[in-house]
Amino acid sequence: MTTPADPAAPADSSPAIAAFDLVLQFTVLMSEDLTQGLARHNLSESRVHLMWVLAAQGPSTQKSLAEAMHVSARNITGLVDGLVATGFVTREPHPGDRRATLVTMTEHGTETVKSLQDGQRDAAEQLFGPMPPDELTNFLKSMSGVLDRLRAALAAAEEGGNP
Repeated sequence: MTTPADPAAPADSSPAIAAFDLVLQFTVLMSEDLTQGLARHNLSESRVHLMWVLAAQGPSTQKSLAEAMHVSARNITGLVDGLVATGFVTREPHPGDRRATLVTMTEHGTETVKSLQDGQRDAAEQLFGPMPPDELTNFLKSMSGVLDRLRAALAAAEEGGNP
């Protein structure tokens, strides 16, 4: 990947290509940071996603977790098994349905989610806190537009159309 200031960048790189390259670099760095941060908690992205959903919804059946995460029940079973084994969640009998169990965050899980939220807040402040308000407002508008166009392109590709 190259940046506009990179001497190895082709002289005829368009601003769109330079912007795309910067977004790719940002994505790679954020992914590395996320992976390292989650490893400190012995977690994967999928397990953390389940914990975020559980923190938002409260105690939930595996079926409702699968629906919220748009994954199969089998996938949720594996994720919950791993989180139970590492002490982040428990399975408890559902009070209104003998056939169902509720996945519930443990104190360790709740503390971990809070720690992750604090880390997210700190990272946001470190990256975006120093930006002047008007620059941050423009950045937010620009990134919102980029994300809208990406979502539209993905939806069109999924439907078999051209983006």
